[in-house]
Amino acid sequence: MTANPNRRIARRLAVVAGIMLAGSFAAVPFYDLFCRVTGYNGTPGVAEAPAGPARPEVITVRFDANTAPGLPAEFRPVARKMEVRLDESGLAFYEFANLSDRPITGTASFNVTPYAAGAYFSKIACFCFEEQTLAPGERIEMPVSFFVDPAILDDPEAKGVREITLSYTMHPSDPPAAADAAATPGSTRLAEAAGQVEPAAIEN
Repeated sequence: MTANPNRRIARRLAVVAGIMLAGSFAAVPFYDLFCRVTGYNGTPGVAEAPAGPARPEVITVRFDANTAPGLPAEFRPVARKMEVRLDESGLAFYEFANLSDRPITGTASFNVTPYAAGAYFSKIACFCFEEQTLAPGERIEMPVSFFVDPAILDDPEAKGVREITLSYTMHPSDPPAAADAAATPGSTRLAEAAGQVEPAAIEN
């Protein structure tokens, strides 16, 4: 007996819908990877600390912080700006505090402006995209180490940039398993990740 044409069409549409749904979930990590590699949309890259001497050109890095609605927390940069030379490692800190009477978990996303500088602002270690769980009233400092690639001078769109803003937004997140949270306190893990980077000059 020949199958009903309408049923065949329905099955094919279901397969196509399934592929599109799977693709929509896969697009998020692929888009994130694309942004990290290319610096698209002001996303900083991730790299090892520069090995050579720093260049004489100076960049002012400003630090910005925002807290998404629904998260009872204070999130701010410890210093508002820092002067770094090209290819010089900088170390900055952000403070995250739980203002509520219950545990909270937050995850920070970030971007760099102007967007043309995103490909040349490289993070060595960062707390971004890591869940941070705080007890009621707890307050921690989270480090981010970075450098600005001298290749920025060769980019026609970015070579005139002398001021860069690194902006984070802290979002509410589902807490990790209790055992994981107890085994890896946020402040200890982040301090270890930052390594022994000499801080550049900072201003409050």
